[in-house]
Amino acid sequence: MSARREKQLSVSEILAFELIRAPIVTEKSTLGSEHNQVTFKVRIDATKPQIKLAIEQLFKVKVVAVNTLRQRGKIKRFKGRIGRRSDYKKAIVSLADGESIDVTTGI
Repeated sequence: MSARREKQLSVSEILAFELIRAPIVTEKSTLGSEHNQVTFKVRIDATKPQIKLAIEQLFKVKVVAVNTLRQRGKIKRFKGRIGRRSDYKKAIVSLADGESIDVTTGI
């Protein structure tokens, strides 16, 4: 059995601000805050290790896990014309016990 090698990743502060687009504040994401989880909208090509590093750098918290999902854009009608919202990626970030992020205030 081979030992799993950990790659040292580094994320610059500018890239961290580009990776994390915005917090998502919905009923479901608010329920996740009871379990030390915060939901963010992130870049579509962001990876879990990059998201983890960016959150730890920006908010100075310890991240336990990152779960991601790609949200497909809805098809909507406006005045009879069909349009489509763009796809985006969500990251559900689990924080260590005692850590918290206040998404209602700015960075």
